[in-house]
Amino acid sequence: MTDRQSEFESDEWSRWLLQLRHAGDPVFEQTLRADLKSYADRVLDAARVEAGMTLADVGAGEGLIAFRAIERTGPSLQVILTDISIPMLRHAEALANELGVQHQCRFVECAADKLIKIPDASVDVVTTRAALAYVPDKKAALHEFYRVLKPGGRISLCEPIFQDDAFAACALRTMVDAQRADPPDRFLPLLHRWKAAQFPDTHEKIAASPIANFSERTLFDMSRACGFAQIHLELHIDLCVSKITSWQVLLGASPHPWAPPLRDILAEQFTQQEQELFEQVLRPLVESGQATTIIRTAFLSAMKPPTGERAVATPAANWRRE
Repeated sequence: MTDRQSEFESDEWSRWLLQLRHAGDPVFEQTLRADLKSYADRVLDAARVEAGMTLADVGAGEGLIAFRAIERTGPSLQVILTDISIPMLRHAEALANELGVQHQCRFVECAADKLIKIPDASVDVVTTRAALAYVPDKKAALHEFYRVLKPGGRISLCEPIFQDDAFAACALRTMVDAQRADPPDRFLPLLHRWKAAQFPDTHEKIAASPIANFSERTLFDMSRACGFAQIHLELHIDLCVSKITSWQVLLGASPHPWAPPLRDILAEQFTQQEQELFEQVLRPLVESGQATTIIRTAFLSAMKPPTGERAVATPAANWRRE
């Protein structure tokens, strides 16, 4: 943890963003930051940010979108950084001071579904990056995005889609329960235990989980129901070689703020013998650089109708004249 990070009280969001996301490894952190910059640019391209606008970066965290928008657009852009995490707002404010852009920024503590400190029709763009996924009432948040936007304003969202990770955890649970081999596969239950500690592994748990009870389709449908027009959604599914090639990074990292790192799972849920077997099987694959991972990301952009009237989602909108 850096000196600046230690100045602020910690919470689950700041611990993940500033430490657990990259396991405290500076090399892996730089790799992640390169990827995050590309996400920010894609969000801002779809947002069509221009000089003189006001942008609300909801769930701003470190200010990834906000500071990149200022860098790209210039000194006339005003940004509002909102977050429920006071430590992250303080961290972002310190970064703004370092960058010399604090006069362009306002920092607001509030939830994504209660943007009570932002007036109606006062911003030109609303952006998110991995924020809406953690909001239990996503439709309420989208209504808030609509409310604070000026007529003709835009949303540009980039959200992880974790539902398939939860379905995979469910499938592992089913496979473990159905094992009939003699002797049984000793590694399979350990793999399930790891994944079930980080993602819901029953349909009931999925239904109750904000990160797993929605997909890109429901995100699209909720945006439409809130009155947005010109909705465009792209689901990116990337099968790629894992960028984690260090066993220590794998042990210390977690995939989202509500997931314990593997090191904690092993210590709390595995016997010593199970830990040894787990490492014996998985570590060579990780360190070989041949392990693969699947990343699912939804990019959604839309517009508040210029008249300020909500677009009406009706069956008629689904057909076209031939």
